[in-house]
Amino acid sequence: MADEMVLRAQKFVNSVYGARIGMRVTEDGRTSWNTMYALTRALQYELGIPELSNSFGSTTLSKIAEKYGKLDETTIPSADFCRIIQSALYCKGYDGGDINGTYHSRVKAAVTKLNQNMGVDGTYPGSSLWPKVVKGLFNMDAYVSVNNGSETIRSIQQWLNGRYVLRKDYYIIPCDGHHSRDVAKSMLFALQYELGMADGVANGAFGPGTQAGLKSHTLSTGSSGVWVQLFTAAMVLNKRPVSFSTSFTSSLADSVTAFQAFMNLAANGQADFQTWSSLLVSYGDQTRQGAACDGVTKVTPARAQALKDAGYKYIGRYLYNPSTTSLPEKEIQPGELATIQQYGLRCFPIYQTWARSVDYYSVAQGVTDCMNAAFKAEEHGFKPGSRIYFAVDYDAVDDEVTSYILPYFRSVRDEMVKLGSPYKVGVYGPRNACSRISAEGYADTSFVSDMSSGFSGNLGYTMPENWAFDQIVTKTIGSGDSKIEIDNNIASGRDTGQGDFYPAASQKLDIGFNLSYWAALLKEADEYMASIGRPGGTGYVYTRQQCLETIMTADAAISSASRRYRMRKALIQTSAFWEFCHYSYKDVVEDAGVVMYHTGKIPDWGKDLPGVVRLVDSSTGVAKVSGRTCILSRNNSIRAGLLEGDILDATSERDRWAMWQKVNQDNVFNLSTVPHLHIWAADGKGGDHAENPIRRPALDYTDTETFEILRRYQGFGDQAVADAKLRMPLYAIFEKYNRIIRES
Repeated sequence: MADEMVLRAQKFVNSVYGARIGMRVTEDGRTSWNTMYALTRALQYELGIPELSNSFGSTTLSKIAEKYGKLDETTIPSADFCRIIQSALYCKGYDGGDINGTYHSRVKAAVTKLNQNMGVDGTYPGSSLWPKVVKGLFNMDAYVSVNNGSETIRSIQQWLNGRYVLRKDYYIIPCDGHHSRDVAKSMLFALQYELGMADGVANGAFGPGTQAGLKSHTLSTGSSGVWVQLFTAAMVLNKRPVSFSTSFTSSLADSVTAFQAFMNLAANGQADFQTWSSLLVSYGDQTRQGAACDGVTKVTPARAQALKDAGYKYIGRYLYNPSTTSLPEKEIQPGELATIQQYGLRCFPIYQTWARSVDYYSVAQGVTDCMNAAFKAEEHGFKPGSRIYFAVDYDAVDDEVTSYILPYFRSVRDEMVKLGSPYKVGVYGPRNACSRISAEGYADTSFVSDMSSGFSGNLGYTMPENWAFDQIVTKTIGSGDSKIEIDNNIASGRDTGQGDFYPAASQKLDIGFNLSYWAALLKEADEYMASIGRPGGTGYVYTRQQCLETIMTADAAISSASRRYRMRKALIQTSAFWEFCHYSYKDVVEDAGVVMYHTGKIPDWGKDLPGVVRLVDSSTGVAKVSGRTCILSRNNSIRAGLLEGDILDATSERDRWAMWQKVNQDNVFNLSTVPHLHIWAADGKGGDHAENPIRRPALDYTDTETFEILRRYQGFGDQAVADAKLRMPLYAIFEKYNRIIRES
């Protein structure tokens, strides 16, 4: 909403200083950085600074101190100088006294209020503007609570300002009730001042001197004084439920214990060095030994032993490296996962190609990355349910997270669902990005790049609640053949990676369909089905082209399933296409009967159908899967460790109805069930008409094995055998094009 006095301030700076300061501002009555920059330049002009800048830096600050000491009615040098101050007050939300060029009672009252809001009124009593207050006036910081700011945090901010504003390198921080980069740095300055560091030595960095000092300032129940104030301030800023206080109470000790447990520190209830460190900087105590690590170097047997000897359990490795020259071992190498498993270690996969600037992230990129990550995970042998960490490997500011990063991760999540949810989605990145992505439900755990402590997305942000790995320092393990550089990560236990992998594929895995072959595939499949008279007659719901289009629309999910379970894609396509071509109005009537049985009424789409009778279950959807066989096949895969999920009861009408609805309404789920039906059939179809177990579908399946699986999909008896013989040429058609594509 436009403010009339801000508009007047903008008009003033444009008319009086526009030509002098080299910039003009939009006259819209809205406070902005550009308006504050223009006022800063106007102030510098009046101070006689030859090179004007948007920054209110040390030169501007020292000029005020040298020329005037402080600004008030006795020192303001001119009416326009005063109008600059009055304009800044209005832009800050204070009464600037009509921008009339006089430092009168209204201006004095505004300055007095500003000093109070900043928390410096004890140091700077009265209505004068001291240099550091002027600096705080000419920026966009707020000194009142904004956006539901915490009053406790605001009191901490005011306390810090009031206690340390006279120190040379301490500048007034916001008092808006929110933790931030500036607040985090001010806490480090405060600690250094309390440690006795002189001006010019204290630098707001978590260096050796600060760390050594903190090691001698362990606090516990009964401690009191300014160090407890600083510690409770750090706890509050990390969103722990404590009071800002001078007393270390038993209640505070309990909260400290909870924080330590959350951060995987020794839970002793004391403000020890590791606890101080984790509260003050994102990486905490970098001497901590992690149980996890990540790196861009192949884990050989010698390195695996060195990592294990050093206490590591979980190894993060990259699924893909698009470069053929840079970091040649970044991508998981042949045989590496077998080595990791052999030495009792576990692996969590990371997907990153570039991801180092905002222009990488888009909805389309999310689709591409998800498909490629899933395909590479399947290729390397990661089993379903593994979690892939997608990277945000740069300092994404909050607006970029909103506009680019969140849409990207939503796209990754949605595409993973379309693939049949073969893998879970995690996020690697700064704290803020991880927390926001996770809060939206786009990732279920976070791998936090806390080593980048200077990132704005880490400074002033608390640890994500769902953190799995905390990356804190780069180090080298081993020597000679066992030497390897890694990033040392603290593990929370939320993700333990994978310790069992599919063996490397003996043949090439199928990949996504190349649409340039669509017309040829359609022609060949359609002509074959016509030549055998299938489906034949009338009463079928879809044309053969519609059936094939539906199958190919879910190509990504089918490709993913075929890679994951090491079976030929054609085996899934053949069963689904054959069944869908034979989906008749009789099937629609039966579907309506199932809905009527479980809901008590015929659905709207079935009201005009003749002969609807109540049915518990039916073969439905693209691949004609019943609720019962879906449960049996998926239970079989869950028990075999091929699929995550809950075991359901195939005799329960409730479970059958729930599963029937999914295979009826969700084409991807329906088609993703086909490979489980094939695996169940190979295992002997437990719970159904028993068959002798045979080898599970494989990339090197023989024609005899393929025939048997196609037959078992339909059932048993002469008709199933006859139809399986007819399906074999159809399988050959699909496999012909799949082979061309995967070999090209």
